[in-house]
Amino acid sequence: MKEKIDIRSDTVTKPTEQMRRAMADAVVGDDVYGDDPTVQELEALGADLMGKEAAVFVPSGTFGNQLALFTWCQRGTEVILGEECHILQHEAGAASIIAGVQTRPIAAPTGVLPPEHIRERLRKGDLHEPATSLICLENAHSLGRAVPLAAMEEVRALADTWGLPIHLDGARIFNAGLALGVEAKAIAARADSVMFCLSKGLCAPVGSLLVGPQDFVAQARMKRKILGGALRQAGILAAAGIIALNEQTKALSQDHERAKKLAQGLAAIPGIQSNPEETDINMVFFSFPPAQDPAKAARIQALFAQEGILINPPSQGVFRFVTHYWIGDRELERILEASRTAFRGGTA
Repeated sequence: MKEKIDIRSDTVTKPTEQMRRAMADAVVGDDVYGDDPTVQELEALGADLMGKEAAVFVPSGTFGNQLALFTWCQRGTEVILGEECHILQHEAGAASIIAGVQTRPIAAPTGVLPPEHIRERLRKGDLHEPATSLICLENAHSLGRAVPLAAMEEVRALADTWGLPIHLDGARIFNAGLALGVEAKAIAARADSVMFCLSKGLCAPVGSLLVGPQDFVAQARMKRKILGGALRQAGILAAAGIIALNEQTKALSQDHERAKKLAQGLAAIPGIQSNPEETDINMVFFSFPPAQDPAKAARIQALFAQEGILINPPSQGVFRFVTHYWIGDRELERILEASRTAFRGGTA
């Protein structure tokens, strides 16, 4: 039986052996009392890496994003964000339930929010309109692009003019930094608060950090309790997060290199429509028009499954393959070989 390969997402990564040992040996306390030393170490490390004053450990990226909205925004106000971003597309409408805010999206398929389009949507609030309370950015973007710092700087200048905070969904901020050739804190500097994941490509089993000013994080810690996120002996999880930040960030370049090789290999298959130059991070997006037919899409998925490879179904004929720590050169070749079979002849 062939060893299973999972390229549905980098969320499928398992903790490394070093993480497992650290978790077993972690010194813990009660984080609700503020005396878990391993959590404190993780939060201090995360804040430092992002150039922020403080951090709070949360269970997931969605939790961290929604906690940011809950902390920054008054109920009934409005948040401006990209139409394709994770907060809007993949967080179950939580902003309306938890923070009680209205989201006002801007088309931004590459993650760039044009300042002129933001300006058109900014509102002070009156009898008929909600006031804008927050702008949300995402880098790396959910569709796999690294957003240039210059684009973020333009949004920063506009937000400052209006006295608005910016929250950054930086779930894959280290991937973005690698793609842009800068440290993660250079990206974080353009936002007031940042959420970033310790799982995904960094391999920690659970957890994200929300970082920002000291007073913001203090409020967020209180609201984390309201959301049921007060943690006890969380040092067991934080121990893996420390290794994720100190060690696994160094391995992301290999994920990016393999993603580019995968993108180039897929582009050579007849029928596949792809632009390898747009592969900024560890996500490869490509179109295969026949897969708009649900029956053909299911057949393609089944052919990969027969080879022990898990893929997500396409969205309107567009597939996403994601490389990660557990996808090496041997796995990459298996993926390409299966792709040549599954997409044979450009008709599947």
